[in-house]
Amino acid sequence: MKVAIIHYWFITRRGGEKVIESILSLFPGADIYTLFYDKEIYGDYLKNHKVYTSNLNIPFLKKRYQKIFPLYPIGIKSLKLKDDYDLIISSESGPAKGILNKNGIPHICYIHSPMRYCWGFTDKYLLSVNKMLRPILSFFFNRLREWDKTTIDGVDLYIANSENVAKRVNHFYNREAEVVYPPIADNLFDKPLVINENRDVYLSFGAITPYKRIDLLVDTFNINGKKLIVIGRGSEMEKQKKRAKSNIEFKGELPWEEIEGILSRSKALLFPGEEDFGMIPLEIMSYGIPVIAYNKGGALETVVENLLKVEESSGVFFENQEVNSLEGAIGRFEKLENGFNSVWIRNHAKRFSEKIFLEKMQFQIDFFLKNK
Repeated sequence: MKVAIIHYWFITRRGGEKVIESILSLFPGADIYTLFYDKEIYGDYLKNHKVYTSNLNIPFLKKRYQKIFPLYPIGIKSLKLKDDYDLIISSESGPAKGILNKNGIPHICYIHSPMRYCWGFTDKYLLSVNKMLRPILSFFFNRLREWDKTTIDGVDLYIANSENVAKRVNHFYNREAEVVYPPIADNLFDKPLVINENRDVYLSFGAITPYKRIDLLVDTFNINGKKLIVIGRGSEMEKQKKRAKSNIEFKGELPWEEIEGILSRSKALLFPGEEDFGMIPLEIMSYGIPVIAYNKGGALETVVENLLKVEESSGVFFENQEVNSLEGAIGRFEKLENGFNSVWIRNHAKRFSEKIFLEKMQFQIDFFLKNK
């Protein structure tokens, strides 16, 4: 089959990009269409594929790719399909599903979330910016939401990355979605578990953006004085780094070998944001490490809390995004810490392996095409 893969951008290599790389193993001859592509930053992961970029893919705009969201519809409209494809697969949490499809090619959308800043989280995004800018941003968010509505029915099948996102698709788009959990790389399960009884740090790992709530971690650990290591970069990094006391260490982005060294010292991963799904907790669980997570969103589908049988738990929850609530969860965790079973946690994470993802995606694609 001739397949076109549409993804919002290839600037950073995070969960959405890893999903695309996995899907490409099903379609090694697929062409790729995207708003922005920075090969120097992204690396050679797409080297065997033709990559077509939008008219926004110029240095000035590419550096500001997250801030120029009002231009996304213009960019996606500039992407013209170069072949007579048998199937379109879009990867959506931006405008990817809006690609022009004049020939009615069957279109499957693997959706990480309806655009968060347009659907359900607009107020949280507005609160993170200067008050003077809020009316302007609100205007453009509304315009983008209206455009997004026009692209909903261009998709024949939605596949959501979680039950949480499937509910959001139903609520905001009035469409049903199948669920296929995103892939956790199989090679994460190859190495033997590191047994270290002298774990001395807590870990935060991922993009440092407002909704990830790294500010809550800084507030909490500034008070409790425990050691916290923060891995990752993002728009909030410098701001939170300035607020943090000396027990909190910001590492930026690191090679995986260095990350593994920190994992061998980590008591637990802290996951304080409301995520659509969240692959990082599962990646950390593959090392047998438990998670302390906010009790909302995708974490409810990946973190297992069983306080009566801790050896069959992968973490604990906290109820509110407040210091006292998080500190209470840390306290509960420390009382239960020796009861967690690293082997059980790893085996739980295996349920989300890439092998299982590919089998389920192949089934959904074959069933869709057979009944189209």
